Amino acid sequence: MDPVIRCEDITHYYGTRLIYQDLNFEVGRGSVVGLLGKNGTGKTTIINILNGYLKPRSGVCRIFGERMDNLTPETKARIGLLLEGHIQHSYFNVQQIERFYSNFFPRWKREAYYELLSKLQVTPTQKLSTMSCGQRSQVALGLLFAQDPELLILDDFSMGLDPGYRRLFVEYLREYATAEDKTVFLTSHIIQDMEMLIDDCIIMDYGRILIHRPTKEIMEGFRRFRFISSRPVPPKVEGLWNTSGIGENYETYSFLTAGEVGRLLEPYGVAGVSEEKLSLEDAFIGLTGKY
Repeated sequence: MDPVIRCEDITHYYGTRLIYQDLNFEVGRGSVVGLLGKNGTGKTTIINILNGYLKPRSGVCRIFGERMDNLTPETKARIGLLLEGHIQHSYFNVQQIERFYSNFFPRWKREAYYELLSKLQVTPTQKLSTMSCGQRSQVALGLLFAQDPELLILDDFSMGLDPGYRRLFVEYLREYATAEDKTVFLTSHIIQDMEMLIDDCIIMDYGRILIHRPTKEIMEGFRRFRFISSRPVPPKVEGLWNTSGIGENYETYSFLTAGEVGRLLEPYGVAGVSEEKLSLEDAFIGLTGKY
């Protein structure tokens, strides 16, 4: 089965600053894929390229097999897009914005919108401008669900939300994706939310993809190792990630076993390596570094 999203050899610059060099990845049908990266690694940029809002220096992205710079209206109707900021048209009230959006999507399901909004303490005539950030985010999610898109693209969906609204958003999104066999591609700075939601994880570094693996594989296979060494241990050792130390106390990260890590560190006089399981946020820091 062809992937829903395919990016091939994307190279992009802002002025003279390189953002990507030959970026390649795919998003399979029915999967929930998270794009993680530090600020400035180009997460929002790739979403803008995907949707045809930016033209890269070279390369091509395809959604449902169509080039990003020539998406047909029929394909656009299959995509639910939420950019940073959640929702526009805050002068509408709850009913008005539903009627406005329904004109653009042939598969509109108004019941999906009102079912989600029934969880909120808002009235049908309440203006979006009077709602909290969390309430507006739920309106945005309800509008996405009503579109009944085959692909959801969400950029930093948890921005400005408190823990309760973030959890509600994630739970509804996960239920929607699994029950309806939808495809979801999303970014977020709140990695704890991604741990609960995503099947696959793409972690960006500056100019490239560091890793693209199933989230379960990262959670089960990537570990932090602590050890003591009286000799300097270099920050880069083949098979280890982001080795660092304060005094004689060191930590490193790896997909290798504790025994394999110990053997790599033997030349530096290291003995007694301890191993720790990680959250997805800890794994992200281990892969990208703290700074």
